[in-house]
Amino acid sequence: MKLYTIETGNFKLDGGAMFGVVPKSIWNKTNPADKNNMIDIAARSLLIEDGDRLILIDTGMGNKQSDKFFGYYYLWGDDNIDKSLTAHGFHRDDITDVFLTHLHFDHCGGSIQINQKGTLEPAFKNARYWSNEDHWEWATKPNAREKASFLKENILPIQESGQLHFLPVPENNFLKDSSLGFDVLFVNGHTDKQMIPHITYQGKTLVFMADLLPTVGHIPLPFVMGYDTRPLLTLEEKKQFLDTAVDNNYYLFLEHDAHNEICTLQQTEKGARLKETLKFKELYN
Repeated sequence: MKLYTIETGNFKLDGGAMFGVVPKSIWNKTNPADKNNMIDIAARSLLIEDGDRLILIDTGMGNKQSDKFFGYYYLWGDDNIDKSLTAHGFHRDDITDVFLTHLHFDHCGGSIQINQKGTLEPAFKNARYWSNEDHWEWATKPNAREKASFLKENILPIQESGQLHFLPVPENNFLKDSSLGFDVLFVNGHTDKQMIPHITYQGKTLVFMADLLPTVGHIPLPFVMGYDTRPLLTLEEKKQFLDTAVDNNYYLFLEHDAHNEICTLQQTEKGARLKETLKFKELYN
């Protein structure tokens, strides 16, 4: 097995929305805002090469939305998924599996593209796309709060193509040894049945954090996004996960932290706190 970090592009989000009830005077210390109150956000994917499988976890926003749409998110930098794949010697047609932690546009938008005929099609034509039945139902019949994040053009073409597959959701919300070769934790605070991969590699457990822990600034328990549909449940899920991460020395792969790729945690009198941050190449060289 080999792992590769894939940078799909950077954007900005409102700092207040990203930190919910936490005052700006506090979160601005770890995630400084610009004059528009926007903070730097990454869309960092993970590529797993395992035998003849090439598994991509999340796909970023993609590039098919309108200029007006992208204007809300202040895109910055020159990273994109094709450039990043090429840097590692791959092409999108090599991808065998696309694992989507959840179906919000910044995690799955790159899954679908507009072809030369002007119609929508899977951006990874040879891949199976993985979600779970509960989350698919949640996303395709969205509540009013999340409707703007579940865009039909990002989601429905996956099913229409015949490339959609579901992972089972166990009663204890932890799937051991999934068909993709890694464990999956299901969490429900941010959105229903978000999937958090746990990958064992070179004797370490690397956890792809998705929106359970967006940045290192979100480690303290009350630092919960305003986007979360069930913030009190996020608190419970986060505490349980962070304590487990400390006890098992997990390495946390940060999808949305534009300035920190991986972090570890330590237990303190105030609970789990940051121990160190690492570059991917420092952990796996």
